[in-house]
Amino acid sequence: MAIRGNLREASLADVLQLLALGQKSGGLSVAREGSFGAIHFCDGRVVHAGIVNGRDRLGDRLLRRGVIDADVLAQVVAATHTHGDDRELAVVLLEEGHVEQDALVAEYRTQVEEAVYQLFGWTHGTFTFEPEPDNSDQEPLLSMSVDSLLLEGARRVDEWSLIARKIPSLDLIFELDAARLMQRETPLSAVQERLLPLLDGTHDVQTIVDRSGIVEFDVGKAIFGLLTAGYAQRVGRSAARHQPPPERRVAEHRNLGVAFYRTGLLDEALREFRRVLELREVDGVARFYVGLVHLRRGAWVDAIAQLVESASAADAVAAVHHNLAFAYEQVGRLDDASRELANAAQRSAPPDPRIALSQAMLALRQLDVVGADEHLARARTSWGARQPSAAWYHAAGLTAALANDLPRAIAVLEEGLAVHPHAAALHNNLAVVQERCGSYESASRTIEHALLEDANCAHLHKNLGDYLYRAQRYDEAFDAFTRVLRLAPDHGGDVLLKLGNIHYRRGALPEAADTWERALVLDPDNRIVRGNLATLTATFPRVVPTADMSPDPAAPHDTTGDAALVGEAA
Repeated sequence: MAIRGNLREASLADVLQLLALGQKSGGLSVAREGSFGAIHFCDGRVVHAGIVNGRDRLGDRLLRRGVIDADVLAQVVAATHTHGDDRELAVVLLEEGHVEQDALVAEYRTQVEEAVYQLFGWTHGTFTFEPEPDNSDQEPLLSMSVDSLLLEGARRVDEWSLIARKIPSLDLIFELDAARLMQRETPLSAVQERLLPLLDGTHDVQTIVDRSGIVEFDVGKAIFGLLTAGYAQRVGRSAARHQPPPERRVAEHRNLGVAFYRTGLLDEALREFRRVLELREVDGVARFYVGLVHLRRGAWVDAIAQLVESASAADAVAAVHHNLAFAYEQVGRLDDASRELANAAQRSAPPDPRIALSQAMLALRQLDVVGADEHLARARTSWGARQPSAAWYHAAGLTAALANDLPRAIAVLEEGLAVHPHAAALHNNLAVVQERCGSYESASRTIEHALLEDANCAHLHKNLGDYLYRAQRYDEAFDAFTRVLRLAPDHGGDVLLKLGNIHYRRGALPEAADTWERALVLDPDNRIVRGNLATLTATFPRVVPTADMSPDPAAPHDTTGDAALVGEAA
């Protein structure tokens, strides 16, 4: 199956990881404003990459290194029609014996790596992956893991942050200090030796990259070393000094930040977005993502500060205001949240049902059931022929329940489960409404179904235990409450209250006393627990020391039977 998408929605790094994990074989095509690149995979490993209109072709690299003669290269290209196809050119050169395999593969690997790194910088455009069965008996010239490419990309970004302190832009001009250079005791690297003639005070860094044929990263690294050692100094800037920072550098940091953010590496993501802002302070995308990182961490005040600045831009998109509203809601600034949601709705064209849904949830928090209904209706209209999300059905069911329209709540939740059968929250909410209608058996079955979808949700086990407890199925309720405490030991005193009651019914009096004591630790003011302990102490004084069990005279306990021991928290 082909995979298609937009680089604004998924970075190239995300796509490469997906193809590597799936061990896919085929070609990934990337297009952007007249530029076209391709990366080919075999079993999830990169075997070729190139950019059609890239300036650094394999033939050019071989000529610069003296690996092949210019006339021979021209004859091979003309005879085999391999114009622009580096992979085919490499195969022909090897088959006809024009180059040594080791020398060719070394240049070919570098060309492939640089093509991938350049594609990483594309922030907009489209990509398409077409599976291709490997019908060739010939082994690929090289096979590289995606992980190694991503790690190298990250390393380059890290080193560029250091290099950028001395070479903040490619329009800078540097000149050698010939006298200092002659007195050096340490030999220069091969790249530095090659760059010496170009460091004459007239060429900027971008020109040096173009004329030397050495990749931007290696040129920057070489000049950084010369500057650090005092063998060169900055003498000016080229006419490009008024231009903004190269989009490629900004895009590398931004794309890497997005990739880190989507994989949950928030520290790394924050680092990359801050580097973008160092290069381009007004970069709205980077500032927005900094706000999102703070949201993910629950740092609401920091998130608000970043998102307010992002929202102040005239071209701020609806998502900025929407997330700012969420941050305001978390700190209780509901009026501000309402205002930002209104701003988000105004900037959303066509209307985004998710914004209307957020407005409905905010209305519910303010107990405005009528307003919530209106927002929910607008959200459903905005979805058009599409089915609403599970969150919409959750909110619609809750709204109906709060309006005490239980039949409508059941109908909405059942419709939601028909569309989203794996949404455990909808099963849970339906069970709650069924319980309110007195349908305990139905509620129990619904909760059991929910647990099939999310067996690690302590809240679901708690609800199941409550239903079983009310149905006097105490052994099953005991098991459900025990699972609650295993998943969430501090879930609540009500669980321990009922567990203690079940212990008491079983005649396990010390266990009942111990469980109720634990309940008091979580809820010291629970009169039912205190009353139960007082009753137990009065009836069986040897079970619990009397000094620990002074009864609360206001506790609703009853010594005529065990009814008081079956109390429920309000």
